[in-house]
Amino acid sequence: MSKETMEKKGLGWFKGNRTSDSNETWENIITDKETTQAPVEEIPLTPEVADQLETASKSIFSKENQDKVSLDVIVAVENLLKDRQLVKIKHSTVEKRLQEANEMITRYKQDLEKRDQLLNEKNREIQGLENSLTNKQMSYDQLLEDYKEYQQNSNTEYEQIVNQLETSQDKYEKLKEESTKSQYESMLKINELEEKIRSIEIENKKYASQYQQIVDEKNELMQTINDFTQRMSISFAPKTTTSSSEQA
Repeated sequence: MSKETMEKKGLGWFKGNRTSDSNETWENIITDKETTQAPVEEIPLTPEVADQLETASKSIFSKENQDKVSLDVIVAVENLLKDRQLVKIKHSTVEKRLQEANEMITRYKQDLEKRDQLLNEKNREIQGLENSLTNKQMSYDQLLEDYKEYQQNSNTEYEQIVNQLETSQDKYEKLKEESTKSQYESMLKINELEEKIRSIEIENKKYASQYQQIVDEKNELMQTINDFTQRMSISFAPKTTTSSSEQA
């Protein structure tokens, strides 16, 4: 008879013959057993545990010289005890696994705290980098705005300088034209004046020659007059002396 068949038979016997408080107690035990067995995870038994269960089951009750009801009760009780022992072993294994899981959870928590701390440090670094990037972006925006303003002012100044240069070039061209015209007129005037100067020089030479001739003629005339005066003085000199003696 297999364990499962014996367990079903024992449970059926208990459920079919419950007529007193003891039967209710056994029903509660069976119900607790079924409830306890439901969520328990099947854990493979080691050979040592199996041997312990087998030895315990042999030493609990002797099945010799027992009737059918007693055998059913013994089998049911043995099954309950075996299940209890198995539950205890599984419970011990689960506690061990739970302890290992708790230790693993503790390590995970420590790792998580370290990661959180590292994450906070990285977040602070990222925040610092973001602040630095924001400041650099603001500086870049300010420089870009200043550059645009400078470029606009430069373009305005360049246009003004170009306009002034064009105006200056126009004035220069006009002045150059006037200068060329003035130079031409000056050249004509100079040529005319040179021609007049040459004519005046010729006339001056002519007048100088005539003047020299007049001067020479005047000198000759003065010489003639002087000679005449001198001769006349000589001619009238004795008479004047005699007249003076008589009056004395």
